[in-house]
Amino acid sequence: MPGLAHPTVPGADPRPAALRTLLALAVVFIMLATTGWTAVHRPEGGTPLRAAALDAWSTALLDGRPVPPADAPVRTVARFFAALDGAQRARLADGHPLVVGNLDGAPVTTRYRANQRGLEKARLVEEARSRDVALTPADRAEATRRSHRFASLAEPGRQILAFDPTGGGRVAEVFGDLDEAERVSVIVPGVDTDLLTFERTQRRLTSPVGMAEALYGAERAASPKSRTAVIAWAGYTSPTGVGVDAATGRMAFDGAVRLKDLTVSLPGNSSVALFCHSYGSVVCGVAARELPRRVTDVVVAGSPGMRAENVQDLRTSARVWATRDEGDWIADVPHLELGGVGHGADPVSPEFGARLLSSARAKSHTGYFAPGTDSVANFAKIGTGSFASIVCATGDDVCRRGISGTEQD
Repeated sequence: MPGLAHPTVPGADPRPAALRTLLALAVVFIMLATTGWTAVHRPEGGTPLRAAALDAWSTALLDGRPVPPADAPVRTVARFFAALDGAQRARLADGHPLVVGNLDGAPVTTRYRANQRGLEKARLVEEARSRDVALTPADRAEATRRSHRFASLAEPGRQILAFDPTGGGRVAEVFGDLDEAERVSVIVPGVDTDLLTFERTQRRLTSPVGMAEALYGAERAASPKSRTAVIAWAGYTSPTGVGVDAATGRMAFDGAVRLKDLTVSLPGNSSVALFCHSYGSVVCGVAARELPRRVTDVVVAGSPGMRAENVQDLRTSARVWATRDEGDWIADVPHLELGGVGHGADPVSPEFGARLLSSARAKSHTGYFAPGTDSVANFAKIGTGSFASIVCATGDDVCRRGISGTEQD
């Protein structure tokens, strides 16, 4: 496999190269066994609200006209809503919140309204489940936590772009004015991301909301006049823990489809930068070749690999950036892919060819978005297009070369 064995000369004994490959595979499976990675992912339970909503939508009419299918192309949905007045949009948002709130192509303000209604509906269901003596104490406790989370997400002023309570759930939140933004940054998180971990009071910067708030604040500080927005995106089912699912690409492939749909459906002509943390970088790597050209930058932090051998293998027109803190344990994960296990080459290796960013003062695997770190400052500069002041990992200007507006242009 490329990157695992040295080139051989004709007639050379291939066994040393094969042995190295087998040893690498053994390391992977020893790690799986000794760190609990052999646990099998089991989807969480949840309420069937979304399924019922889709059934109702499939036969819905608006003033005698059928509504577009829930999986209709973005342009079809956009044309449909463009022909409606404010009252009609509100009727659909209020009557079918769990569909309209997730409908790519619908106006973002309509989706915000729908998701407020959807969150309230889901909260009432979970509140009732929390008192249902037919459920186990663990299930009632889980329902209580979900009810509290839905109430928090539904607080006035929050801009919830997507909400699906099925299973562990999916959700996305916008910081800033998405309609007016010239540049949009999207946080793509890693393992253990669901509705309950979407935001946290303690260890706030390990959650998508905390990361997005930190990045949006850094962007505002770096370029106050720039019209930017940041999306905390937990729009895919992520692996639970560092298990088998985290070591394979199965969930990343589903996430990649959803990520592409998000980037295609964003309003206006804004450019988009993806900030992909940990397993989120696997999602971004799988999605790379299908992303629209409006995605100008893909940034990976603490990456186990992008399921590619190098930047060219990603087949994307976007600039690819990578960073990793010296104390990040992900560096000890074998960067290879064998039999579907592992995610390929190390994105911070020179051979991979990414633009390497400084992450000075970041602490371990979860510190990349902490205020005062080089990493979040660099992310903000990418998010606002201020490339000339980016700090490269190598201490020189190599990572900035070839970008319009920098000293090297």
